[in-house]
Amino acid sequence: TRMDVAGRDVTRYLRLLLRRTGYNLDTSAELEVVRQMKEEVCHVAFSPNKEETYTMQQPRRYVLPDGSDVQVGPEAFRAPEVLFTPELIGSEAGGIADCLVNSIMRADLDLRRTLFAQIVLAGGSTLFPGFGDRLLNDVRKHRLSPKDTKIRIGAPHERLFSTWIGGSILASLAAFKTMWISRQEYDEEGARVLIERGL
Repeated sequence: TRMDVAGRDVTRYLRLLLRRTGYNLDTSAELEVVRQMKEEVCHVAFSPNKEETYTMQQPRRYVLPDGSDVQVGPEAFRAPEVLFTPELIGSEAGGIADCLVNSIMRADLDLRRTLFAQIVLAGGSTLFPGFGDRLLNDVRKHRLSPKDTKIRIGAPHERLFSTWIGGSILASLAAFKTMWISRQEYDEEGARVLIERGL
């Protein structure tokens, strides 16, 4: 299952939310500032509905490169909400909990319990404070999640680079080297070489 909502969508949604509060950050340089702001002040709400009722909390101050400041209030948790509720930005895709549970449920029945117990977070968007707790809560409450299965989510410190690290480990394995296809082989044999190698 693929989810086409990611960190750049959170950044763009944060820019939209800030525009609604009177901060116009439209240039590409300002979008980079919004990305940095997202990484510094945003968090994932465990219960967005409850968090909405406490929106009177003190806004966080973010200082722009020109010295002016932006007060970020409820936008700090509303922006990352698009990862769990993509409908906020007009996407028909399911949220991250839906994608995760649907992916696991497509696996063999014998593997599902193990997969639910060994979920590992990877990527920059998982670094939001509260992300793991919210994901665990949403997966537990998902209609397809087995009620008698232990669900465990690991959040390694190096998860920003986990996909790169995993790819480099895979590429260094001797067994993987036999699966490599050179550009010359592909140019000579075309897609047929993929079939011959069982890829």
